Amino acid sequence: MSKAAAEKVYASTGASPQDVDVVELHDCFSANELITYEALGMCAPGKAGELIDSGNNTYGGKYVVNPSGGLISKGHPLGATGIAQCAELCWQLRGEAGRRQVSGAKLALQHNIGLGGAAVVGLYRHGFPQFQKNLIEARAVTADSVKPEDFEAHIYFGELQRMIDEDGEDYVNQVKSIYRFKIKNKNGKEGIWTVDAKSGKGKIIFGPDGPTPVVTFTVNDEDIGDFVTGKLDPQKAYFQGRLKIAGSIAQAIRLKDLAIKHKNTILSKL
Repeated sequence: MSKAAAEKVYASTGASPQDVDVVELHDCFSANELITYEALGMCAPGKAGELIDSGNNTYGGKYVVNPSGGLISKGHPLGATGIAQCAELCWQLRGEAGRRQVSGAKLALQHNIGLGGAAVVGLYRHGFPQFQKNLIEARAVTADSVKPEDFEAHIYFGELQRMIDEDGEDYVNQVKSIYRFKIKNKNGKEGIWTVDAKSGKGKIIFGPDGPTPVVTFTVNDEDIGDFVTGKLDPQKAYFQGRLKIAGSIAQAIRLKDLAIKHKNTILSKL
């Protein structure tokens, strides 16, 4: 049924498998990915193994398949699978996929199957490419307009950076984790700080780039001082809506304990 659906979409659009740049397909099992390559016309029957060995199913090859990580990386979410594929392909065509971005992606293919013998194959193309450059430039201007100095938080992260510079290895040995803070100020701007205290001497990065955090905190700028020094109880703040936590709760609690331990050191330098 996947082969029949693919043939219909190619016939109705005038496109061919060779025109496709990026693919999100239904890899519910590893074997299903192999047979889907053949059904979608990405390789001849029986040649899926050769396609993989050639590197033509990933970055630098003819196609990039499942840049999102595919179904297996998401836990095979039944109802959300199709929407997740759609979102990823739209981000790819808009140039908004970040580190997953497929360079020069112009045509995207979605393949999804469901219980009861259902199959969907669709092709995506950017509907308004003439506006894409302006949108990217507008986002760049917006991103550049956010500075650490726009937030009270920069004082605390500055002092934390000095602590790391002075005794980074000891701090890393105590923490051994990566924390991200999304700080919102009174003007509605959002600043992002990533505290990388997992290896080496540690470092603090401002901006959306940086290593993947173990836990992310979203907190208002006026609360960050109390949070960093351990005065703000994470559990109470969470239920009051003053704090959002995404990721490891155990690491979030551990950070609170570390904040209390270093409170006097931070306050003495402010």
